[in-house]
Amino acid sequence: MKKIDVIQNKFIQNEDMSKKLAYWNFLDQKIVFTNGCFDIIHLGHIMYLSKAADLGDVLIVGLNTDESIKRLKGDNRPINNQHARRMTLGSMFFVDAVVLFDEDTPYELIKQIKPDILVKGSDYEDKEIVGANIVKDKGGEVVTIDFLDGYSTSEVIEKI
Repeated sequence: MKKIDVIQNKFIQNEDMSKKLAYWNFLDQKIVFTNGCFDIIHLGHIMYLSKAADLGDVLIVGLNTDESIKRLKGDNRPINNQHARRMTLGSMFFVDAVVLFDEDTPYELIKQIKPDILVKGSDYEDKEIVGANIVKDKGGEVVTIDFLDGYSTSEVIEKI
């Protein structure tokens, strides 16, 4: 199999999600979910995602579409389009799946996936984390991960 195929096989459409989830659940895999824009990948993203992956067996990343980013961050974002961002995330060996979502929050995606562990940055408080109730109701956990100081997409854009 070509390496590009390995990357693209990580791209899951919502309609294919149930098959993948059934497979991972059959194998008794602990599913970790996180989400974000991941516009300009930097060391902070890599550290965050690798720590999230360490929490379980399967890391699923919900990726905001270009349109949802524009609604959240303004017309000048994203810098990289969703295809480029998805390819970058998919090329990371510790990311098992990348799923695009167009809503302002990943609530419906979390409802569909029902991960064992939901991960967000430590700038969020538990009560602010979208989907935390879904994960906790099924006996899962919500984990926050500290950001790496000095690394943020906004800082990179400002520097440029």
